[in-house]
Amino acid sequence: MMLVEETTVPQAALPVAQFKDHLRLGSGFADDGLQDTVLEGYLRASLAAIEARTGKILIEREFSWTLTAWRSEQRQPLPVAPVNAITALMLIDMGGDETFADGDAWMLEPDNQRPSLNATTASLPSVPVNGSVRIGMLAGFGPEWGDLPADLAQAVMMLAAHFYEYRHDTTQGTPPMPFGVSSLIERYRTVRLFMGGRV
Repeated sequence: MMLVEETTVPQAALPVAQFKDHLRLGSGFADDGLQDTVLEGYLRASLAAIEARTGKILIEREFSWTLTAWRSEQRQPLPVAPVNAITALMLIDMGGDETFADGDAWMLEPDNQRPSLNATTASLPSVPVNGSVRIGMLAGFGPEWGDLPADLAQAVMMLAAHFYEYRHDTTQGTPPMPFGVSSLIERYRTVRLFMGGRV
């Protein structure tokens, strides 16, 4: 299985000005624009870290996920949330030729923790022998910073500030995820149930 981020977070969606205001409380550097690229980098790093920890996509963008077999013939959980749309479902044979899967045979089941691709007929489209299937997805809370839940937005700011403040610290003693950030994102972490439960 391979998850690929097809598009990146647009620069316009990053709250660089708000991040400057957040840092000014403790740092007080001048608003001269010279650090915008640096601040953007810390915001992107913070977004990536929180997305990795929670399995939630914060700013909406396109992904593709390739797999060689369905988990079950009726339901395939998706690796990220929230998923707003399935943009393509491609069947790929062993020679690399691609065909669109029948759109009437499947549907997206939205879910805040674990959205899934569900069969609307007897089963999901058959994966070609020695082939694969690629699912195109549009995932994220929304295209703008303001679409984020307030607690996740605050967590991103706090973690980005943490990265910024400790940018010169080369010791191993600095925790990678401050307790305040962990507390804010805890309820968004994906619950994985096994032994017949949903995952």
